[in-house]
Amino acid sequence: MNKYFIGIDIGSTCAKTVVMNHEKEILHRFLQPTGWSSVDTAKQIQETLMEKGILPEKSVVVATGYGRVSVPYAAKCVTEITCHAKGACYIHKNENMLLIDIGGQDTKIIRIENGMVTDFLMNDKCSAGTGRFLEVMANTLSLTPQDLCELAAKGNGTSISSMCTVFAESEVISLIGRGESRENIAFAVIDSIVQKVVSQATRLTNGQEECICLTGGLCDYSYLKKSLGESLKTDVLTDTDGRYAGAIGAAIAAITI
Repeated sequence: MNKYFIGIDIGSTCAKTVVMNHEKEILHRFLQPTGWSSVDTAKQIQETLMEKGILPEKSVVVATGYGRVSVPYAAKCVTEITCHAKGACYIHKNENMLLIDIGGQDTKIIRIENGMVTDFLMNDKCSAGTGRFLEVMANTLSLTPQDLCELAAKGNGTSISSMCTVFAESEVISLIGRGESRENIAFAVIDSIVQKVVSQATRLTNGQEECICLTGGLCDYSYLKKSLGESLKTDVLTDTDGRYAGAIGAAIAAITI
């Protein structure tokens, strides 16, 4: 019997790794920037695992995410949608939910019923409503994404009309030029992300009260979660392991191989 089951989720901006045992207990979790080469990232993950005494070639490895094909020691590659769904069900101990995963370059809305994906939408043609959009806007304001979210909670009354990142950045520069406060501009940035995500999510809601969970790199930002909940008129659940959902799902898939 294999001792370790490893899930590797190489996203566009961040790579997440989770190691489980046969009882689906998480033994290790770690993350790192993806960098410019997914192949190099996969090698770095292998080295980190070996430092922990875990030999990938003697474990079962499943890869997912943007760079999943770049993991030569993976026994199998599984789609992001499947892995994020499995990971969210594990994290929240619920097999029925609407899952919102905000990643670096895309946003996934996944309907899960009885532990199975029944429908999904994916915004992968435009960075609006993603972590990249937030990062660009934060850089324009000389802030970190975390600082921008905290400032947004103190702002109000300002909006960004463009959903295109390039044009939205121009709007932000114009707002700065006319003396709008950073708090109000930050509010507009978060509101823009929230409205984009909500417009996608409402296309998959069933019109009934349901469990809505947020995963991905932005799930740690409390103001973003609060704003999503207010716009969706329900509590949005998050977890400290939310950004590892894809890797957790991949590790679970490794157990079932």
